[in-house]
This record gives sequence, C-alpha cells and structure tokens, in this order.
Amino acid sequence: MNISTELRRSTQAALKTLYGAEVTTDQIQLQKTQRQFTGHLTIVVFPFLRLSRKKPEETGTDIGNYLKEQTGLVADFNVVKGFLNLVISPSAWISLLNDIAADAKYGITAAGSDAPLVMIEYSSPNTNKPLHLGHVRNNLLGWAVSQIAEACGNKVVKTNIVNDRGIHICKSMLAWLKYGNGETPDTSGKKGDHLIGDYYVAFDKHYRAEVAELTEKFTAEGMDAESAKARAEKESPLMQEARAMLLKWEQGDKEVRDLWQKMNAWVYAGFDETYKALGVSFDKIYYESDTYLQGKSLVERGLEEGLFFRKEDGSVWADLSGDGLDEKLLLRADGTSVYMTQDIGTAKMRYEDFPIDRMIYVVGNEQNYHFQVLSILLDRLGFKWGKDLMHFSYGMVELPNGKMKSREGTVVDADDLIAGMIAEARATVDAAGKFDDMDEAEKQEVSRIVGMGALKYFLLKVDPRKNMLFNPEESIDFNGNTGPFIQYTYARIRSILRKAVAQGIDVPATLPADTEISLKEEEIIQHVSDFATVVRDAGNTFSPSGIANYCYELVKEYNQFYHDFTILKETDQNKRAFRLVLSAQVAKVVKLGMGLLGIEMPERM
Repeated sequence: MNISTELRRSTQAALKTLYGAEVTTDQIQLQKTQRQFTGHLTIVVFPFLRLSRKKPEETGTDIGNYLKEQTGLVADFNVVKGFLNLVISPSAWISLLNDIAADAKYGITAAGSDAPLVMIEYSSPNTNKPLHLGHVRNNLLGWAVSQIAEACGNKVVKTNIVNDRGIHICKSMLAWLKYGNGETPDTSGKKGDHLIGDYYVAFDKHYRAEVAELTEKFTAEGMDAESAKARAEKESPLMQEARAMLLKWEQGDKEVRDLWQKMNAWVYAGFDETYKALGVSFDKIYYESDTYLQGKSLVERGLEEGLFFRKEDGSVWADLSGDGLDEKLLLRADGTSVYMTQDIGTAKMRYEDFPIDRMIYVVGNEQNYHFQVLSILLDRLGFKWGKDLMHFSYGMVELPNGKMKSREGTVVDADDLIAGMIAEARATVDAAGKFDDMDEAEKQEVSRIVGMGALKYFLLKVDPRKNMLFNPEESIDFNGNTGPFIQYTYARIRSILRKAVAQGIDVPATLPADTEISLKEEEIIQHVSDFATVVRDAGNTFSPSGIANYCYELVKEYNQFYHDFTILKETDQNKRAFRLVLSAQVAKVVKLGMGLLGIEMPERM
C-alpha cells in the first residue's frame, strides 16, 4: 500500500462528494507535516477554496472529517490556516510495513520490454596516464547515475570513450623510445598505466628544459622574453618529433602503430585493475582511434555542404556566432582532428549501434562549452537527436593542498588513493576494537568495504554540481554523515537479526494490523517508505547525493530509536517482533540505497 497514493485518491473522492468538483490526483499537494505540528502528512487546502467557496479552515475540516470517516488511513487531523495535517492510523503504518517487507526490491522499478534506453558515458580516460582523483569522482558519479536510472525503470547502457590517440599519446610514446631502454610493466614491476604516465611526465620535463634553453638563446639574440618563449615552444625539436609521430600514426605507419598498440595494451590492463577496485564497469567501450575518422568524414561533408568553412592555413572551422558563440576548430591545418571531431563521430556510431532514447555525458563542468557546441554541431549536421544530448556537468574535486597537474606528476593517483583509504580503514576499525573476533581474511575484506565505502560516500553525498574538497580523514570517521557510520549501523542491525535467530525468536512475515507502535516507530516506517520517492526524485534530477543523504538520515533516526527502545530484551513478544521486522526493513532499504551508489555493506563490524 502506498499511503500517499491512497490519500490523493481519497481526497479526490472527497472533493467530488463534498463540492461536486472533478480534480486530478496530480492537483492534490501532499507533503510531510512540519515537525512543529501534529501529524504525518499535510494536504495543502488553498487550491480547493475556489471549489468549496469556504474559508481555508472550514475547507480543511470538511476534507479531514471525510478522510477520517470514510477511510481507514486517518486517525485524527488538525487544520492550521490552509494546511490540513493528517495523523495516519497505526494500522495503516503496519499495513505499509508489511507491504515493504514483502517486496525484496522495494523502491526499485524493473525495466519493462518497452522501457526507454538511456546511454550514459563516463570515465573517458587518456591512455597516457593513470586514473586520478578527478577520474574517481567521474567514475563513481557515472556508475551511480547508471544504477539510479536503471532503478527507475530504464534500460541502461554504460559506455566509455577511451582517448587513445593524439599528441598527448605520442608524447608518452616518444619519451619511452628515447628514455625507456625497453622498460615494460613486467621488468619495472609497475602497472602499465603508471609506467606510461611516468613517460608522459618525462616528456614534459625534457620539453621544459629544451624550451628554457632555447628561450635563453633567443633572448640573447635580442628577442623579448614573451616572443622568445613562443618561438622556443614552436621550434622545440622534441615537440616537433611528437607532432611528426602523430602524423605518421594518422598515416598508418606500421612501426608507430605497433608501438602504440603495445603501450596501449599495458595501459588497458592497468585501467582494468583500477576499475575493478572501484567496482565500476562498462557495457560498451568506444575508442577515439575508431571514431575520429567517422567524425572527420562528417566534418568534410559539412564543409562540402557549406555548414563549415576552411581558413587560409587549411584548418576547418564552424562559425557559431549565430548561436551566440564564437568559431570552433574542427580540423587542424595539418588535417589532424580534435576532440570535437571525435565526439561527433562517436555520437553517430552510438546511435547506429543502439536505439538510444537519451544520451547522457558525465563530464566535468570545465567542458560545459564543449558539449554546448557538440549539441549545436550535431543538430546542424542533421541529426535530430543532437539537441537532446544531456551533459551531466559536475564540479571539480580537490585536496586541501590544491589542484592536480598530470604533466608535472603531481596528480593524486587513483590506485594510491584506494590503497590509502583501505589502509586508513584498517587502522580506524582496528583502533575501535571492531576486529577482535575476525580472522585476517575477514579483516582485509571489511577494511576494503569500509575504505571504499568511505571514499565513495564522501564523493557522492555532495551535490554533483558543486566543487568539493576531499578530506580522507574526515571521510572515514565513524560519526557524522559518512559511509562508515551508515555501514556500522547496517552491521549492527544484521547482528541483532542474527542474535534473534540464534535465540530462537520468531520474526513473522506479516504483522497483525492491531500491533501497537509508538510515534517514533511510525516516523521510522514513514522514513523507510520514503525510499521509493527518493529513488524516483534522484532519477529525475540525476543526483546520487539525494540517496546518500537519505540513507544517512534514516540510520540517524534508527540509531536514536535503538538508543531509546529495547529490541531483543523486549518482553512483549508482539512489540519485539514488530521492532525486528522494522529493523530488518531499515537494513534492507539502506543496503538497496547504498547499493545504488556502488557501496557495499559489511555483515559484521
């Protein structure tokens, strides 16, 4: 039973009976009663005054009396101005709890055969460096948004576009050829993505030194400092070699392509380890090396049709001044493509591969302009779905010591972060004395679950649109709005349920309608029942933070209940049975909610 749905239907009937008025259930505003007033749910009466032609208090009283007399839902009511506060009957709460208990996937909607297909892109790594903290937030948001979309009844395809070509890839390849001495992941003992990342940093180190030396030379010849540096960057032999390698790659040079495939394979193996540790995966992976040619073909078609224009240096551009923007580069003067070209080709391939109803790109807010342009260009090229693309724009994540820079080797590496969080969890749980009766294997598993839960929850509880500061120490606290606090409450409930079984206490599948419950227990049932609405709202707003904070508020309420009420030691068998059923449903909903965020729940802590 859905109490809100039933109340709307009954209110609809009340308005018909009392005032002869026809209204839809959508027109009936129902909200939680504010804490300072008595009641569980409140109906906003003001919209019905034109129907009743009475004062707000009189209209509220009419409707309240009807609901109390004609339904078994309302035990009492009060009217405050234009707000009808309803006290839901205990039997209705028990009926609702029984329904929740009978539904193992309460709040989750399975996709039907005609469900819309949503494709969600996230991760989008470059194959010249390992994943870092920014990628971690991206992957966790992408995974959570995908899980939530699926829980709202959509079919979902999780996809990744790997940026496996371009000048940045050639920089790592060239540095490896020059300074690598044949080093491999096996000979170095490093993950492949870390090894390649080291050579990306090495390229930049040598390039900077080369530019500094040339700048000094040109300055000595009489050039001003700014012009000298610009000339040095343009004439750097190392950068010229990298550009020449990119041209060879695009021309299909076998030697360059073989090296590229070998080094990318090292990186993919490394990425797979990180994705597994993060608990994310993909249904379909696209590669820029496959999609950029599609994009180039579309750009060339657009050039022929007069949609784009070529500058004197041979580069191809789109004039977006009519859309309130500027000119956008699509092909460089040497014919090589840019990210925009690749994304045009990728979009076309995806819509050819899948019957997509909605395409969502999970990409940081620094790319807002990019996706605004992509939508315009796809629409200009004649793809009817161009304007419907959605950019899930999220804020940047930083550490207390500031931003991260890949080229300088100062990134917060994802693998190091994961290992550090698990180690921190191990130390924190151990210090709290929660490992006393566990063997080493269980200690390691609980440390992993708690460490990853702390990381994921801290990154997902924040409104994704906001920039955020990640504090590892704060994230792993067992008090406050953290993943470990929620996990510990879940483990506590599971312990209570195990003890009940061990003591031979029967937990009924269905509670009798006349079970006596307190106001606090009614509030918790109401909070548990809100889960379905929270999931639906998160699906509409693409905001995992709503589910994260719901789970925190629920376990906070439960912990207060646990402190104030006895469970296993309750002598009244009916009350004890009710509290065990209630506890089990809190645990179930918390596990479902945290599961949508990709967070595991430990059975013991």
